[in-house]
Amino acid sequence: MPVHDVARLGFEDPGDYEAARPSYPPAALAWLGDQVGIGPGARVVDLASGTGKLTRLLRTLGPALLAIEPVPGMRATFRRVLPEVAVVAGTAEALPIRGESVDVVTVAQAFHWFDHDAALAELARVLRPGGRLALLWNARVRDVDWVDRVWAVMDRVEKHAPWRDHDNGQEAALEAMFGKTSDFEPLQFAVFNHEHVLTPEDVVRRVASVSHVAVLPAEDRATVLEEVRDILVSDRMTRGREHVAIPYRVDCSFARRR
Repeated sequence: MPVHDVARLGFEDPGDYEAARPSYPPAALAWLGDQVGIGPGARVVDLASGTGKLTRLLRTLGPALLAIEPVPGMRATFRRVLPEVAVVAGTAEALPIRGESVDVVTVAQAFHWFDHDAALAELARVLRPGGRLALLWNARVRDVDWVDRVWAVMDRVEKHAPWRDHDNGQEAALEAMFGKTSDFEPLQFAVFNHEHVLTPEDVVRRVASVSHVAVLPAEDRATVLEEVRDILVSDRMTRGREHVAIPYRVDCSFARRR
């Protein structure tokens, strides 16, 4: 299956993505080690690895790592920032690895782009019996007024994005997807929280890193980014600040391959 056009084009130049996207908190990394079983000796694939935001954390747990990323620009940046980790081209629906050869597959910020039925069948093929598939998202938290105003700008741009339901949680949607296959045991869920501290201009780059913004015509894109700058300059909680914090909820789940 080809990569979604918005992802293929929007992530081809990932400079803003690498500079301004959040990482994941220590509690989520500990969960990956303790509950998902990522550690020394484990064979782990970080699928749709992007620029390696999660991959660089996984390295600290000591597994044998392979990254798979379909977008050439993302792979180029990954190789620059993580030259010691192998990264290859591939999609979730056609993984370039042999069957039952992997202990864990992680997917961060990307499962919504997949053809879910085809991807789950392919993931079941490459995972050994008892292997685990782990899914992570940094979901937007909107209980800070200026942050909500920024995400409201994104609401308008992303109205047809495949993750639109995620910010309110998607346990039921994931359970329905996994309920259609007999290859995996029921999902187990965990939730963590953290903040991403940025300069105001990096908040603008955070918005610029969103694929649906990146693919806008240049004039429309500039208008969106200027609207975000105006919020940061005018809001009493952000004007004049050298750094601001964006809160996130980290939604995590994993399922064992039967």
